[in-house]
Amino acid sequence: MKPFLDEDFLLKNETAKRLYHDYAKEMPIIDYHCHLSPQEIYENKSFSSITEAWLYGDHYKWRAMRANGVSEELVTGGEGVSDYDRFLAYAKTVPNAIGNPLYHWSHLELQRFFDVNQVINEKNAPVIWELVEAKLESDGFKARDLIVKSNVKVICTTDDPTDSLEYHQKIKELPDFDVKVLPSFRPDKGLEINRPTFRDWVSKLEEASESTIGDYDALLAALEARVRFFHETGCVVSDHALDYVPYAETTKEEAAAIFAKALGGEEVTLEEEKKYKTYTLVFLGKLYARHDWAMQFHINASRNNNSRMFDQLGPDTGFDSVNDGAVAIPMTRLLDALAADDSLPRTILYSLNAQDNEILAAITGSFQGGGTAGKIQLGSAWWFNDTKDGMLSQMKSLANFGLLSQFVGMLTDSRSFLSYTRHEYFRRILCNLLGEWVEDGEAPDDMELLGSMVQNISYNNAKHYFRF
Repeated sequence: MKPFLDEDFLLKNETAKRLYHDYAKEMPIIDYHCHLSPQEIYENKSFSSITEAWLYGDHYKWRAMRANGVSEELVTGGEGVSDYDRFLAYAKTVPNAIGNPLYHWSHLELQRFFDVNQVINEKNAPVIWELVEAKLESDGFKARDLIVKSNVKVICTTDDPTDSLEYHQKIKELPDFDVKVLPSFRPDKGLEINRPTFRDWVSKLEEASESTIGDYDALLAALEARVRFFHETGCVVSDHALDYVPYAETTKEEAAAIFAKALGGEEVTLEEEKKYKTYTLVFLGKLYARHDWAMQFHINASRNNNSRMFDQLGPDTGFDSVNDGAVAIPMTRLLDALAADDSLPRTILYSLNAQDNEILAAITGSFQGGGTAGKIQLGSAWWFNDTKDGMLSQMKSLANFGLLSQFVGMLTDSRSFLSYTRHEYFRRILCNLLGEWVEDGEAPDDMELLGSMVQNISYNNAKHYFRF
């Protein structure tokens, strides 16, 4: 019987152990998609308790606590509820989370950041609280310390086109912080023409771009101006949340008329929405290609399912799920609209629905080329899929349909400064997969070849792919 979470955790054969310990373990991290706050990075946020570091804003943990019968005021906080009460509620939940990656992640976070090796449960909770509190009260446990401790070299945050990027600019001027913190261009609010917030967002874009947006041409010009501004601030990647993949043949004139309707407060049909999104996405994709950016599509999420809780808590609070919208035809047509005149940028495709892995992996092979290795990527197992099984499924689909060796690897997609242990989790799973292939005679016992592959997937591929 192996000890729980020992140095060979998830490494089931000698080849896997060699690959992880000799090649993967010490590689730096590039977190090319996350939701960390650049303001908190710049201000070097300190944490008053493990609860603040662990539970403030972490909807992964919130979902588990709700499933364990924890009352909402202990999940998301309420009047008279202390951080210790919330921590204790999570400590009671963890033993029931065996099989969920949170069980491993939570223990890894305690071990790697705080040198706490206790098993998390209600009995050990007071000891764990005291041990972590002592660490947090000492030097070396603020936000930037945790980033440096994790050997992170690049962070790409998620930023609206209307953002001033002031904190990204301030971070560049920090004298003792060598980590690159770069913005990602995420214009979702400009695509969601049917949402009540659309016209307010256009007003914010007017202010940010110092322009008047009275028609569609002005909107596109303002978006282009913001792309230039983001580029000047170091941005090399865009990101789009496409809860469904839109594609509808249209013209600029049609898109302009649809934009005018929305700007005037008129109802826009679903077909009109698809046309507007299609033309705007193709326009943006061409912009990204001209600036040599990478483009990311995160697709098939079903968001804010629980309307009562959305009204109470707002978005991103743990009430989302997996969608099953059509992918194959609209995605190929969208990519082809860009490839037709050689304007398809480097692109990463993620789906929240694991059933889309093979569809997307096959699509990537239709648009490779131009001398760029892995130009079109099947993105890392994301959100509900960043489990052990989900990571294996994604990597096997990529290997079956393309080149696993060109994969740009793991990301955190997180709001937590403690989530870098997910990179370790991923690397262990990767090394064990390759180790199994060697042990089964499906890959050669060539440490130079496989060690290089592991290091490339862990770090080097992302560094070259994103042009860092």
